[in-house]
Amino acid sequence: MGEFELLALLRERLPDAGPQVRLGSGDDAAVTVPGGAVATSVDALVEGVHFRRETASLRQIGRKAMSAALSDLAAMGAAPGEAYVWLGAPEAMDEAELLELGEGLAAVATETGTTIAGGDLTRAPVLSLAVTVTGHAPNADDFVTRGGARPGDALVVSGELGGAAAGLLLLEDPSLAGDDALRARQLDPTPRFAAGQALAAAGATAMIDLSDGLAGDAAHIATASQALLVVDADALPLAPGVAALAAASGRDPLELAAAGGEDYELLAALPPAALGPAQKALAALGTPLTAIGRVEAAAGRPRAELRRRGGEAVPIRGFDQLRPRRPR
Repeated sequence: MGEFELLALLRERLPDAGPQVRLGSGDDAAVTVPGGAVATSVDALVEGVHFRRETASLRQIGRKAMSAALSDLAAMGAAPGEAYVWLGAPEAMDEAELLELGEGLAAVATETGTTIAGGDLTRAPVLSLAVTVTGHAPNADDFVTRGGARPGDALVVSGELGGAAAGLLLLEDPSLAGDDALRARQLDPTPRFAAGQALAAAGATAMIDLSDGLAGDAAHIATASQALLVVDADALPLAPGVAALAAASGRDPLELAAAGGEDYELLAALPPAALGPAQKALAALGTPLTAIGRVEAAAGRPRAELRRRGGEAVPIRGFDQLRPRRPR
């Protein structure tokens, strides 16, 4: 099967176009007619860096590529819009495998109301995907950025932490015993669109998705907001099974929760008066919202600090793409 025949089969698996799309996949370019403001983000997954074929199915790889990209939009409080996918496929991949990968991408697009409006397919030395996504809001000011946290704001996090890092441990060491739910947190994350929009509506002043670990991502908000973020390390909500797996593997559960990354939960700053309404709104979605710290004025350089309740600093930093690390 040639490139064009394969692309035609992939297009058959795509969800219907959304209301902003006038011309979707199949022409030289997509045509969209968005109303209001548009947020755009790009995310990439590369075999041997972000995943391994031995531990993830092609459908899971496709799902994760789409979900990881869309998570950035969720952190802006955006509504989902369009996605554009570049796929680099090694020569050994056959048509059935490429279709399985495409079905994973399309499944998440369907679940989130995202239109896959175009992309490109080429050969590559290893399996690689780059997903560009757009999200929408009535006005540009409706998007929540990293730069609005104010002294006195409460820090909150959606869901539970450490599950993805624990799942990675289980995938890398089959001798460890652990729940399949932890593996799923690593292999098949969920972009928190509804939670992001609820936090934006509640008055979030800053927000970020936890892709590189809470310690690192909190530092991004601190830098953008020119503030000090104080995180109560003892208040972090651990995913079920994380503490037990950490004990079995000789790891610190706090390290998994604060530095492991890829939980794709949302970290937000909220005015204190908005905390209760935000918790109620997320509870209605089935997602807990936990207060984990506060925003203070920065005396010196902006930064994020993890502290025990006795005041002891915890020297944990988040994931850095350019720091050497074993392949996933």
